[in-house]
Amino acid sequence: QVQLVESGGGLVQAGGSLRLSCTASGSIFSINTMRWYRQAPEKQRELVATISSDGNTNYADSVKGRFTISRDNAKNTGYLQMNSLKPEDTAVYYCNANARATSEPRLLRSYWGQGTQVTVSS
Repeated sequence: QVQLVESGGGLVQAGGSLRLSCTASGSIFSINTMRWYRQAPEKQRELVATISSDGNTNYADSVKGRFTISRDNAKNTGYLQMNSLKPEDTAVYYCNANARATSEPRLLRSYWGQGTQVTVSS
């Protein structure tokens, strides 16, 4: 199977920056699309950014121009660079990836990380 682990969250002042990482491990055959979601208290989980296996990206309107999603396929790692952070960016950020495990290379599954807390103070 495939495991995802996020890191890089923390507490930052408004206007500051953080870089989140999402590293996949386990019996990886391939990783397709990677996504970052976030969920603030008492709100629904929101799609923040998407990157395809060939590097095409999409962003939520609320983060365009401030966040950048990227990936290093050699390291099985995705990143979310967050600049000009605002208090409303405070949330638990989750990594999601569509991937194939070596034990079942024809099956594309969706995997989730455990989440990392980002808190932006005003």
